[in-house]
Amino acid sequence: MENTNITITLDTRRQKKDGTFPVIMRLGHYERTTALPLGISVKEKDWDVKTRTVKKSYEGLSSVTRLNNLIQKKKADAMDILLKLHEAGQLQTLSVTALRDAIDQSRTEVSFFQYTLKLVEELIEANRIGTARSYKGVHSVLKTFTNGKDLQFKDVTYSFLTKFETYHRSKGNESNGLAVYMRTIRAIYNKAIKEGVAEKELYPFASYKIRTEPTEKRALEWEFLKKIIELDLPPHDPCFSTRNYFLASYMMYGMNFTDMAYLQKSDICNGRITYRRKKTKKLYDIKITESLQQILAYFAEQTAGSVYVFPIIKRETSLSQDRDIRWARKVYNKKLKMLAELCGIEKNLTSYVSRHSFATQAMLQQIPLNAISTMLGHSSLKTTEIYLKTLPSNILDEYNSLILKVV
Repeated sequence: MENTNITITLDTRRQKKDGTFPVIMRLGHYERTTALPLGISVKEKDWDVKTRTVKKSYEGLSSVTRLNNLIQKKKADAMDILLKLHEAGQLQTLSVTALRDAIDQSRTEVSFFQYTLKLVEELIEANRIGTARSYKGVHSVLKTFTNGKDLQFKDVTYSFLTKFETYHRSKGNESNGLAVYMRTIRAIYNKAIKEGVAEKELYPFASYKIRTEPTEKRALEWEFLKKIIELDLPPHDPCFSTRNYFLASYMMYGMNFTDMAYLQKSDICNGRITYRRKKTKKLYDIKITESLQQILAYFAEQTAGSVYVFPIIKRETSLSQDRDIRWARKVYNKKLKMLAELCGIEKNLTSYVSRHSFATQAMLQQIPLNAISTMLGHSSLKTTEIYLKTLPSNILDEYNSLILKVV
């Protein structure tokens, strides 16, 4: 292989708009040369000509060492291809262009957008429609951000994420909305690394930290829960089913709206509800109280001929069912605002409030945190702590009075 070699260098003939130059592999073969771009660009001041490595002054990644290791790995992979061709007696018969194509073919990249759409298809096939929708949403917003240009994994850098953050905020969006996008991007990137589609050395979330802001308390105080419970509504009232949805959710460990939609009559047996939560696949086994039984019996009668307890899902395919749920939730949230007016509740009443209210009331009854976490179906206590982060002011006042008694 004395007539063939590969050298890592900075191609200073091709400056990019941001002032950087591409790092390339210079392939030499029988006095002919060609370049193979590595998909990495740095400024001339950040390139060490003697060692042919990126200097520590480079700020594009948290670890310059990992970046240099990646460059050397790409070179080693290319050299391995040349060695195999040499051992097969083919190296000397090929042109420099054919050698470049042989190396390029082995480095065919799947873009971030291509990989995301592949995941969307797999998720739909697995009936994980909500997650598929989140991934498709990220694909759409990033497509707009890049002006329709395809996005490679190597382009999803710390700099790219900070620019996307600035773009997101310029639209008047909040931190928590941005955090949802960033967590989804991170999940996609992690999957790509596990499948060998993306390089671990270029992982941008080692540097970029996702930030969230505390949200407004969603839990209702007991006095307002009591008003909802005791509100006298005839069956023909627009808020009758809405109130019963809210109470049913509250009495079933704060069951979320999607799980209520998929709750089947066959899940009810011997005075208990047994079902698996859609999001976590956790198995639930809930005792049916007398009040809950009345609500379930009413809806079961309303949905005669359907396998589902609540009249939410009307169609059969997974995508259609997801649309049924989203539409029903939209109507539910709209009517919850009407219910709030009837009960004199100024707080924004949404489908999440019953779940948060259940968690808060459980805490006020001094139920252990790990038990509350189990009832909510959380995989970690940290998630439960977010639900319970803020105690009601009147409870804090009582605790403060006890403390100050000795002063």
